[in-house]
Amino acid sequence: MAGAFTGLPGLSPFAFATPGSAIVGVVKAYTTRVGLGPFPTELCEESPREYNRKDTVFGNELQSVGREFGVTTGRKRRCGWLDLVLIKYSTQVNCYTQLNLTKLDVLDGFKEIKVATAYTVNGQDLETFPADLDIMESSQMEIVYKTFEGWQTKTTGCQKWDELPDRAREYVNYIEDEVGVPVKWIGTGPRREDMIVR
Repeated sequence: MAGAFTGLPGLSPFAFATPGSAIVGVVKAYTTRVGLGPFPTELCEESPREYNRKDTVFGNELQSVGREFGVTTGRKRRCGWLDLVLIKYSTQVNCYTQLNLTKLDVLDGFKEIKVATAYTVNGQDLETFPADLDIMESSQMEIVYKTFEGWQTKTTGCQKWDELPDRAREYVNYIEDEVGVPVKWIGTGPRREDMIVR
C-alpha cells in the first residue's frame, strides 16, 4: 500500500485514513537484509568498511541469536547494526506515526551496541539518503556510529516498560528521539505475548 502513495506525488497516506488512524513502521532493533544490494552497516568480511569487517563476530551473533534465516528458502539474512539513517528515510517516505520495535531481546548478550547515525563522504555529512547505489557500496562512504553500553540482562518475555533494564530503555528512547516517532510496541521474544505496549 505504501508504494502506491510514494509513486503518486503530493498524495498523503492520510488522504484515505479514518480519524485516529496510525501508520506503523515495523523495525528490528538491528538491521537485516536478504539478497544483494547496498547494506552500509553490514558486519561481514565483504564490507567495504574496515571497522565493519572487524565487527564480523557481532554480525554472526545477530544472525545466530536472532535466527535470521529466510522462512521459505532458509537463506541466511545479512545482519548489521541498526541504521537510523535508513529508518529516518523510510519514515519520511511512508509517514510513520508509530514504531513497532522488534527483537530487542536479541541484543541482550552484547557488551556494546552501535547505531548508525549518519553517512559521510569525504568527511562531509550527507544531507539526504543517497540515491547513488555506487556511493553506498563504496569505501568512500563512511558510517558515523553512536556506541551504547549493552544491558547484558535478559529481557525475553518482558511485558512492561519498567521491566526493561535502564540501558535498554535508553536505547529505545534514543531511537524514538532520533526518528521523531514514538515507539509504541517493543518485541521482547518470539511469542505473541512477548510484547511491551507503551
